Amino acid sequence: MTRTLSDILGTEEHLLQQGLKRLESASGHGSADVRLTADVLQSSQRKLKQLGLDPHDTTGQELYAVLRQRLQDDDARLLAALQQSAGTTDIVASIAYALRTAEVAKGTFALKSTVIKALLKKHAPKQTMRQLGYRSLDSMLKHEQSANLLAAAWLLESLTWRKSLHEHYKRLKPADFESREIAILAPDSERWQKLASKLIEAHQHTVVALKESGTVVLLPLPAEMPEVVTTATLALALHSMNEIRAASTFLKLCQVKPDFGAIVQEVVADEPQLATEMLDQQVPWQIIQRYYARFREAFRSEVFEPHIQEPDLSWHSVEQVLESIEPSMSFWQDTAHLGIIDDRQPVSMNLLDVAIAACNHLPYEQRIVHYLRHSLQAELLLKYLKHENVEQAVLGQLEPAFATEPVRI
Repeated sequence: MTRTLSDILGTEEHLLQQGLKRLESASGHGSADVRLTADVLQSSQRKLKQLGLDPHDTTGQELYAVLRQRLQDDDARLLAALQQSAGTTDIVASIAYALRTAEVAKGTFALKSTVIKALLKKHAPKQTMRQLGYRSLDSMLKHEQSANLLAAAWLLESLTWRKSLHEHYKRLKPADFESREIAILAPDSERWQKLASKLIEAHQHTVVALKESGTVVLLPLPAEMPEVVTTATLALALHSMNEIRAASTFLKLCQVKPDFGAIVQEVVADEPQLATEMLDQQVPWQIIQRYYARFREAFRSEVFEPHIQEPDLSWHSVEQVLESIEPSMSFWQDTAHLGIIDDRQPVSMNLLDVAIAACNHLPYEQRIVHYLRHSLQAELLLKYLKHENVEQAVLGQLEPAFATEPVRI
């Protein structure tokens, strides 16, 4: 069974076995890996049948082509539903409307707009200013939203500039942050149209999300629209909102700590991790967020409150949100961690993997499996976290780290 998981995860089988041995021991040998492998195989076979394919005689290339065609058809229906709901034919405006009205948690703990503006004044993003056609920093800050500028700057400015700004984050205090909703921004001026075409060509980005500012920026789309761009953009934005929420919860927990600024740096640079002696490995904070979102009855007020409340620990299903907009998207429900193995190499059924590959016209040999692997790893850890011993090991790491009075802001 570990061979199937190791093939999908791209991990040497003996290394995976070593990690699973620790998890099995901590969980009382519940064989969660065996049950997850069986679920992946059976669920993937059911999806193959839904696509009209033979579960026992389908090649990776056949599945890749059929998934791509399926998503093309679904994307056309999704776009029509979005435009009808938003009352506009503008694709980006329709996506922004869907994100703002989606019935998902949107609260975040993020930098104040005034703080972002002050950071940009101290670290003038000259490339961004030039690309947007402004002659002075003051003029740009006056006419543009600071969060938009920060998003563009992270893509346009030099490595030296990014390092300088990142180093400044170490000085941030909890008072520089505020509780508000995630901002969905869609700049559409002529300046941004010109800039977006360059950014998308250079970085293959239609969505820029910043955890520290609690912002999702939707870039104007190029005149020549990529394949399934509606689904790719909306799904990536919804995925980013989950990541922003998880980062926000972690920062709220850490506002009591004296090295808060350094923690902001960590959150911006990478996903925060929790170490546990029992598991002898780190657990990504997102797994903690997803665990308590899925099993709300497990929430421990004595561990998390008053820093965070139970509603803070949310995690929405991207595919479920898409289905609520367009019912035909229901095929993609529960496919995040599914795929098949062909010649010991995975072929992903994950919506984001399929959409991004289609957007970029990637051939079968260059297919994407990043989101499949991330989701499967998460499912594996979530199954083990359900065991009381494992949960207690993680909670034991949380309690001493955050057992102080919160900073008042």
